[in-house]
Amino acid sequence: MAIIHSSTYDLHNNEGHVENKGRTGAIIDALKSSGLQLKFMEPRMAGVHDILMVHSSVHVEYLEVFSGRGGGWLDYDTYMTPESFSVARLAAGGAMVAAEEALKSGWGYSVARPPGHHATYDRSMGFCIFNNIAIAIEHSRRNLGISKAAVIDFDVHHGNGTSSIFYTDPEVMYISVHQDPRTLFPGTGFIEEIGESDGKGFNLNIPMPRGSGNNDYIWILSEVLPQVLSEFRADMLFVSAGFDAHRLDPLADIMVDEEFFSWMGWFIHDTGLPCAAVLEGGYDLQALGNSNVSFIEGLEGSSVKVEYERSPAVAEIFNEISDVFSPFFNF
Repeated sequence: MAIIHSSTYDLHNNEGHVENKGRTGAIIDALKSSGLQLKFMEPRMAGVHDILMVHSSVHVEYLEVFSGRGGGWLDYDTYMTPESFSVARLAAGGAMVAAEEALKSGWGYSVARPPGHHATYDRSMGFCIFNNIAIAIEHSRRNLGISKAAVIDFDVHHGNGTSSIFYTDPEVMYISVHQDPRTLFPGTGFIEEIGESDGKGFNLNIPMPRGSGNNDYIWILSEVLPQVLSEFRADMLFVSAGFDAHRLDPLADIMVDEEFFSWMGWFIHDTGLPCAAVLEGGYDLQALGNSNVSFIEGLEGSSVKVEYERSPAVAEIFNEISDVFSPFFNF
């Protein structure tokens, strides 16, 4: 499996912030000591024309000037350094390379910073500068022959940026499982947010109650994902791989652990689709490293023996999803 990473990502760094260079360092160290057979590759820098596939020119120009003048805070929790504009372009390029590798060999994983799934068409937010996975999707559709893309976003926060960029697009199926948006940033990702215009029915949110664990997550995803993916018939799968749903993570209140991430990797492997994964969140460094190893073991097809049963805690959520999406999918 190709791991796309560069030490240059470390130049986007604020040691007082949870989103710092220690995150990718912890992942790469864990992967290199895991015994997994991995191919490490350097990303390439995305061109500004690549960024403009999903972001406004005014916004991109603003970020370039802001970073060039020394950086600072774009909002209360999103920072830029003097190097961040170039680093964010490199992170976007890493996602593009992951997509290319997925089409060559089945899998590609961009372990990049800054993350991206909160970045909208004209706003950087939630630690994110550019929407890396959205850029990779557009690159795949415009340049690599992909027509239909499915996105699985298992970051604990709703990927409002990715959702909004493709909200009217019937050729991108966005699926997000995340903590109940009434209790967590960014406050979006309710079941009723199903897309608009031609994209209606192609935006599926699974908001999970605080305290949900492995059984809850695996049960509801096992009920939802196979049917949606079977009926949508994507050419390629894109994964926003956030590990902040881990029970040790400091930013949320979901209680899954490495067992879930291993199952998630195995499920993705079992779809048989080429898969480009892009790192999003995860802020407990030990949990982040261990969870990535488990996730990749699953992606590579390692047998996962996970017993789960119907979860009363989230059965009502599944029933609501079934009702809302009954015009679009046969649950």
